[in-house]
Amino acid sequence: MTAPATAGGAGRSPWFWIPSLYFGQGIPYVVVMTLSVVMYKNLGFSNTDIALYTSWLYLPWVIKPLWSPLAELFGTKRRWVTVLQFFIGAALACVALTLPMERAFQMSLAVFWLMAFASASHDIAADGYYMLALPQHSQAAFVGVRSTFYRLANIGGQGGLVYLAGELTERSGSAVQAWSWVFWLLGGLFVALAAWHALVLPRPEADRPAAAGTSAGSLVKDFFAVFASYFKKPGIVVILAFLLLYRFPEAQLLKLASPFLLDPVDKGGLGLSTKEVGIAYGTVGLTALTLGGLFGGWVISKLGLKRALWPLVLAMHVPNIAFLMLALWHPTSLAVISAALAVEQFGYGLGFTAYLMYMILVSDGPQKTAHYAICTGFMALGMMIPGMWSGWLQDHIGYVPFFVWVLVSTVPSFLMTALIKVPEGFGKKVEE
Repeated sequence: MTAPATAGGAGRSPWFWIPSLYFGQGIPYVVVMTLSVVMYKNLGFSNTDIALYTSWLYLPWVIKPLWSPLAELFGTKRRWVTVLQFFIGAALACVALTLPMERAFQMSLAVFWLMAFASASHDIAADGYYMLALPQHSQAAFVGVRSTFYRLANIGGQGGLVYLAGELTERSGSAVQAWSWVFWLLGGLFVALAAWHALVLPRPEADRPAAAGTSAGSLVKDFFAVFASYFKKPGIVVILAFLLLYRFPEAQLLKLASPFLLDPVDKGGLGLSTKEVGIAYGTVGLTALTLGGLFGGWVISKLGLKRALWPLVLAMHVPNIAFLMLALWHPTSLAVISAALAVEQFGYGLGFTAYLMYMILVSDGPQKTAHYAICTGFMALGMMIPGMWSGWLQDHIGYVPFFVWVLVSTVPSFLMTALIKVPEGFGKKVEE
């Protein structure tokens, strides 16, 4: 598998840049969405504040379709990728600088906010560059590679970096110092990544600013036409309700999973150390999530989405009971806790594949790329809003009632699943 001949990188193998590009795409997302939660919990902030303010960080992914034309109008996708990676590296270093300061929570959140916008913009540029730098047959061949390295970034961030922060905290005796070191390390990694991509990324002939050959007015007109065509889809109300409510229980659970594992037993948590959370949730759990996603894709390819839908939906929501059992029994064995988290995450991986396939179905058509981006915006909105109140709710009712509420919250998801329409055989692999 080789890249097409391109200026500035003729014949260079995609293996030089695809793994690092998608590893780099995954790291800032997991930092903003997951590492920030663990860090703020280590620094002693309340679940209410953590869930509310970190949920706001989803907003750039909600609204990123609104500024995606900028990546078409100005500059090349290659330049957007490298510049944004340098910016993310600088932002990570700024987080390290803010943590020892008096108003660390507010200042670090402001930096995370900027990082979130940069990361969402980087997603747009990287995905666009991928489609320009590779011919279509190579895009299909490398889709598994990009997905694997994105997942590895998640495991490395949520598992390895959390474990490292716990180890450094134990050695230094200061969570602030430990997390500062972690973010200095991440900042250096991202600057090095940006420098690497500035050297090795090919320069496709097709990677040119659209503004060079197309008027801004025409692009804006086309942009609004894309949105109009999306909202004219048959059954759009049911489609949007499904996109917003399918992950309604998971949106609340995800924000409180790490705080629950870290909180002491007298506050209803499991009292794990930061290192143990890195192992149980960040490594074992995410590995199970990845395997669940792969297995879910295989199931859909064999049965089609219509036949696989309800088994996958049940597989996603029923295992949430694992958190309720953990909250009731408070096991002390890391192996038992890890096994429970693995079951829940494996089920989540299974169910999430059904959601992704439904977004592909909704997006199908001549404007599939833009329509898929709009779907991902509604997906992020469905995670952002429930996550905002989840910490406040848990702080007021405790962990056991909260996890009971999460199970009750599956009802809207089941209702919307019953209402959507999926054609027979969609997603099923055609036997040759």
